[in-house]
Order: sequence, then C-alpha cells, then structure tokens
Amino acid sequence: MTRVVQKFGGTSVADIDRIKAVAQRVKAEVDQGSEVAVVVSAMSGTTNQLVDWAVQAAPLHDAREYDTIVAAGEQVTAGLLALCLQTIGVDARSWLGWQIPLRTDDAHGKARITEIETDTLSERLSSGQVAVVAGFQGIASDNRITTLGRGGSDTSAVALAAALNADRCDIFTDVDGVYTTDPRIVGKARKLDRITYEEMLEMASLGAKVLQTRSVELAMNHKVRVQVRSSFSDAEGTLVVDEGEIVEQEVVSGIAYSKDEAKITLVRVADQPGVAAAIFGPLSDASVNVDMIVQNVSEDGKATDMTFTVVKEDFERAMAILESNKESLGYERLVSDSNVVKISVIGVGMRSHAGVAQRMFMALADKGINIQVISTSEIKVSVLVSEDYTELALRALHTAYGLDAA
Repeated sequence: MTRVVQKFGGTSVADIDRIKAVAQRVKAEVDQGSEVAVVVSAMSGTTNQLVDWAVQAAPLHDAREYDTIVAAGEQVTAGLLALCLQTIGVDARSWLGWQIPLRTDDAHGKARITEIETDTLSERLSSGQVAVVAGFQGIASDNRITTLGRGGSDTSAVALAAALNADRCDIFTDVDGVYTTDPRIVGKARKLDRITYEEMLEMASLGAKVLQTRSVELAMNHKVRVQVRSSFSDAEGTLVVDEGEIVEQEVVSGIAYSKDEAKITLVRVADQPGVAAAIFGPLSDASVNVDMIVQNVSEDGKATDMTFTVVKEDFERAMAILESNKESLGYERLVSDSNVVKISVIGVGMRSHAGVAQRMFMALADKGINIQVISTSEIKVSVLVSEDYTELALRALHTAYGLDAA
C-alpha cells in the first residue's frame, strides 16, 4: 500500500472553507487506497499575530514560553482539519508534536529534530486512520514544547515522511510547482517536471521561496521523494528527486535571485597573512554570516580592498563590529551598498559543460549590467549587481540559457 505524507501551508488552510477543501483533497488520496499522514501549518496570519502578542507581553521573552505561544496556531489547524475529515466520513485524529513524539534539541525557536518515534503513528496509518499532525513543533529533552523556525512545517513533513518510510511527500502551497525563475517577473518562466535535490537546495538557499532549505537537506539526506503541488488546482507539480531519476539533465535548470543582500567594502586594508581572519573572525563570533567575498589585487603589495556580502538583517551589526575594530584592522574607510541583488544560475549539468559562466557574463554585458562580485560552486554561478537591474538581468539570463517557454 502507498504511504503518503501531505503538507498544507498557511494559505492552503487560511479559513474554514479552505480547510474543508483540504479535507476533500485528503479524502481523494485515501479513496485511492493510500495511507495518509497530513502535516499542517497555522492558518495564514496566525503565527504573526501570536508572535506580536508574545513581543507585546515581554519584548525580552523567555524562549520556552515563546515557543509555547507560537506553536498554538498549528494545534488549532490540526484539530479543525481532523473535524472536517470526520464530517465527510474519514477516520482521522490530530497529533501534536509531543504526542507522537517528535523529539528535538533544546534550541528553542530554531530546534532541530533528533528523533521521531513512529510506532503508534504507523499502526494507526496501517489501520486506515488519517493522522493530522501539527507541523513546526516538537518536544525537547526537558518536555518543553519547541518550534523549528519559520517554514518549519516543511521540515516536519519531510522528516515525518523519512521516519514513516513514505513513498512520497507532497508539499501543497499557493504555487503549482517549481519554475525556472520567478514567473511574476519573467512571463516566459516554465514549470519544471523534475528537479534534483542539489538544484532545489541551491534555489531555496538563494532566494526561491517554494521550499524551506532545511526540508530540502532532509529530503536529500534521506532520499525522500518530494512533490511541490498547488492546493488550488489538480495540475501535476514538480518532483524533487535524486539526480539518477532525471534521464536528460539540462545544463541550467533555473535562475534564482535574492534582494536580501548588502555589500561591504574595506578600502585599503593591509595585504598580509592573517588579515582575512582578523576581519571575518569577529563577524563569525557575532553570528554574522558572510557570503560572497572578493579581494582586489594589490598593486603595491601593501594594501588591498576586501569586499563581501551579508544578509540585510545583519548589515547594521556587521558595520558596527567593523567600525569598532577599525584600529586593529587598519583599513582606510568602509564603503557599503544595500541596493544590490544576488542572481544565480543553477544546474547540475554545469559539472559536465564548459562556458556556463561566460554565457552569463556576456548576457549581462550585452544589457549594460555591471557585475560587482562573482562566486561559484560546482552547480551554480552567482553574481552581485545593482538591484535596479533585477528584472532586466533575470529576463536576459532566462533567454540566454534557453529556458523561455515555447
């Protein structure tokens, strides 16, 4: 018998009518003979409201109580969906994280799953009962409720699918699959039938909002076949699978972008061993994540410029740390720019094809777009350009790599 985990996000369960529609979709899967576990998010807007109340109650709050508050949204949705399923004749019950139990570490607000005990849950599925599981939450070693961080319901679903040895994990959202790029910007973007775990991981980490990064990592590590589908149509979605399942791989599968970038340049720092460690050590100690890095060639062998990017959330903190360390770092001045965007072309086919980066640089040059920073990996090339050129760059690259829909 096929065992399926279905996950429904906040927009899919935004109100009672949508929850009833979800119940019908779950029933359709049950009627096909599948064993079904459903993971649900909080109703759209609920988590934001709970967070706001927690902050109003105590700006410097106890993280354990914060998790107790914000986990409540998924509990409500799970109970409501179980009721809607029972109303249409489907045997169903709700499960909270602690009832399964889904065990996590003690990092409240960003907990990581350590173990899922599925014996009881598996028995119920085998007997034909649908398990409606509250996503985003678990239980720590001290029996306190934990949450997995924003987007954590995706992680809950994939982890549960792995623990239950499910045949497939369907992630239902407000889009009908994974596209070659953002279809709101590039009208000729097309939906992909399949994409590899590695490509999806790069796209998720580089700005695509379809799947949460940790959920893709879990799927890749445990070989969980994930399907991204729309809650609002019956169209086939996009399968996220192992590279071996894709017969003919495109050189470039997609183009992602992130506006959550800020560029910092230290002008005329000493060109000597240890300077990079001196710059990035204090940033690391403050949990500031540095992304793209470029060091200009020193003409006189004495001083050079060091440029790097951070997420906008860390920008002010990074600047403050660098300014406070100016004397020890010995730079001439700091130059910053938050009006930038990181654009990345992604594809496992890059491993066996030359000239991918050159095509990117030529396409941008033809449109008069200046590249500020470049970084590469085995399956991606990323560039930093002015945010003003976001749409023009995406469209030019989409065409240059032959990704436009016919």
